[in-house]
This record gives sequence, C-alpha cells and structure tokens, in this order.
Amino acid sequence: MSTTTPFPEGFLWGGATAANQVEGAYDQGGKGLSVQDVMPRGIVAPRTAEPTTDNLKLEAIDFYHRYAEDIALFAKMGFGVYRFSIAWSRIFPKGDEAEPNEEGLAFYDRVLDELEKHGIEPLVTISHYETPLHLAETYDGWTDRRLIGFYENYARTLFERYGSRVKYWLTFNEINSLLHAPFMSGGINTPKEQLSDGQLYQAMHHELVASARATRIAREVAPNAQIGCMVLSMPVYPLTPSPADALAVMDFDHSNLVYGDVHTRGAYPGYFLRTLREKGIELEITDQDREDLTNTVDFVSFSYYMSVAATADPAKKVAGEGNIMGGVPNPTLEASEWGWQIDPVGLRLVLNQFWDRWQKPLFIVENGLGAKDELVEVDGVKTVVDDYRIAYLNDHLVQVGEAITDGVDVLGYTSWGCIDIVSASTAQLSKRYGFIYVDRNDDGSGTLERFEKKSFGWYADVIRTNGASLTR
Repeated sequence: MSTTTPFPEGFLWGGATAANQVEGAYDQGGKGLSVQDVMPRGIVAPRTAEPTTDNLKLEAIDFYHRYAEDIALFAKMGFGVYRFSIAWSRIFPKGDEAEPNEEGLAFYDRVLDELEKHGIEPLVTISHYETPLHLAETYDGWTDRRLIGFYENYARTLFERYGSRVKYWLTFNEINSLLHAPFMSGGINTPKEQLSDGQLYQAMHHELVASARATRIAREVAPNAQIGCMVLSMPVYPLTPSPADALAVMDFDHSNLVYGDVHTRGAYPGYFLRTLREKGIELEITDQDREDLTNTVDFVSFSYYMSVAATADPAKKVAGEGNIMGGVPNPTLEASEWGWQIDPVGLRLVLNQFWDRWQKPLFIVENGLGAKDELVEVDGVKTVVDDYRIAYLNDHLVQVGEAITDGVDVLGYTSWGCIDIVSASTAQLSKRYGFIYVDRNDDGSGTLERFEKKSFGWYADVIRTNGASLTR
C-alpha cells in the first residue's frame, strides 16, 4: 500500500444521486408529474398512461423527508461534495409556467442548509432525466424549440435563488443519451421507432442551445459559479486490428464526442456536419443559436461505467447486454450481473482523451457498481460485506490517480448512488450502488431503514487519506 497520493489537495470526494431516484414524494409539495413518474420499468418497457403503484420512484428512498439523516451519513464518510439534481417539476410543475412553485424552491433551500451545516459542497444537475410530463405530452419534449425558453426560465430561477450558494452546476445529465433513450433523456413522447433521425438531431440541437444559454445566464446572475456539461463516456476499442474496425471506432467515438466538442468549442465539428449531409438532414439553426453556442462550459463532467468494442463486420455486431449506447462486448473483459463490462483502465483512457481533446478541467460525477447486496449481521450489526464493490471502486480510483499523474486536471469524483437508489435503467432497487443500504425491495416492501455497508468505512478512509489508502 502506497503512503503517497497523486490526488491534489482540494480534490473533491463525494457521491451522487438524482432527484427522481431518491426523493419520492412525487405528488407532495406542489410537485407536478415528470416522465419518471410513468416509467415503472425504467427504459426497458414502454411508459404507462398514469403513475402506477409498481413504480418504485413514486416513493423511492424517501430522501424528501429523510435528507437530513442521509446528508449526516454523507458527512460521516467525509464527503466534500454531493451531486444531486433538482426536479424540474418541483419548481415548475408543468414546466411552462411563468412563475415557480415556492414550496419546491424552499425544499432545496433546506437541502442546501443541511449541506452547508456539514461543510459539503453542492454540485447541482439542472435536468437529470426528469422532464415535466406536461412538456412531454403537450410539446413532445425537446423536439419543440419552445422548450429552450422554458428551460431558460427554469435555469434562471435556480441561478437567482441558489447562485450564491452553489458553485458547481451541470446543465443536462448524460446529454448524449438523447438519441438512445428519447423519452427518458429528452421527454420525447413519440415512440422511438416512430422518430426520424432529423427529429432526434433537432432535439439534440435544442438541448445544446439551451445548455449554452444557461451557461450565459449563470455568468450574468452567478458570476462566481462554474458551469459544466455532463456526458456519458464510453471508451471504445477496435474488436480486431483491422483498419475497418479502427474506422468503426472513430465513427462510434464521434457520435459521442460531438456533444463535448460543441460544449467546449462552441460550434458543430466537421465530422458531424458530414453526418447530417449524408443523412440528408437540414437542422433548423438560427444565427442566434450559433451565437448562443459560443457560450462554452468551464469544465466537463461525465459518467463512466463501462467500455465497448466496435467492428465493421456485420456478422460480429452482437449487442452487449446493458450497452444502451451500442457497441459490442469486448472478449477480454468480465461483466457485472447486469452485463456492464468492467474496465478500470478505460477510465484512465477516457480521462486522457477528454483532457487532450478539450483542455477543460474534468469531473467524474458518476462511477460505481450495481450489484445485488445481502444484508447480514456482523458482530451484532447489520451490514453488507461488499468486497466486490470495494474492489471495483478501488481499481477505478487507482486509474484516476494514474490519469492525474499523466497530467490530467481532475476536479473530483462522486461515486454514483452513494446511497442505494432506484435504478434508472431498470427501475429496480435490487441493483444497488450505495455505501449505505436502504431496506426497500423490488416489490416495494421494506422499512426504508439505512445501514452502513463495509464499503462505507472503506470510502471514508479513502477520503480521509486523499486516496493514499487505495491498494495499488
């Protein structure tokens, strides 16, 4: 075990959640419905017409009423930062109102009060897969240009209310998932199979413009804030050494990197314009849009869970289980219980790629292992002996340290689902990520009691030693 650490002084250690996966209280405090309230099976099944009792997100883990208890546990681990999202439909229940819901704003004031009490820096996601359902059903979500204005009003409201209290902001969660999960990611009510590429790319453009406008507004309203984008990172390897597979890697990479390129460079890159030409798509882009896009971000944040491989050979294009972004399984890697391939070195690679490409500080805001945990008693105390999670996180954090040694500027690391949450992809609670076990099951039963897992103490040591306790 090394006693020195590559992690810089001031590195932000913490955890991350999303409102729809933890808060519950879906119909309390003046909140309107969001797309998540009609997604009882996550992205693996069609939406329902109304909220149904089998949707675990309606109550989730009741963070809405238990936030003080949970934040105290985060503080006990030593968190320096907590990433959470604000539910758009708590602030604007329908999404298109002129005036916000004060009860919703006051709830997040209380959350920020609690974080300040414990000296934890908030990192706030403005839109995290929770578009107000009214915007989906009335406007077909981000396919409609009017959503830019609604989002602008929402973002301005947040910056005016919390701008002096929140230093770090993210505009959209995993913005590059829009093409793959249009209802969850973009509030697009039209079924995916009925959407044209043109409609999806236009929705993507609207989100990119909205993100850039929010960045501009933040600089006006909250000049001390740092504004970041957030992308789902997916390093990709050629399945074979053939040049054709290397080209397949480039094309796959481009489909993801375009979002970061626009956020950091302020314009669409040539390879994306070629894609539009070859698909016969003419986006509606105004001169004002082009000017808006020049408001580039201060930092780039991203999620990292897995890598994939790419091939040009149609016979080898076998979809990997759990790979919502496409790609094929890498035969050299093992996978989690949900088919996500485990690749710690991929995190070092993607950190270097993003830093070399964008020269913006990076923030790892999601990384973790979804697994089935068993609550047991050890010396009379209920816990989870999750050595598998400790090994996963340790190996990934060692690679973050390597990237920092490579010269990459990394602001911090927030482990995903630092407390057990309802999974976004499958809407299960049995797919657990947390350092804190929540007693709730997939059938909705359970006490909601919290228990510290073995990884809780392990992560507390990592934070206390600024990474020196990691096993290399």
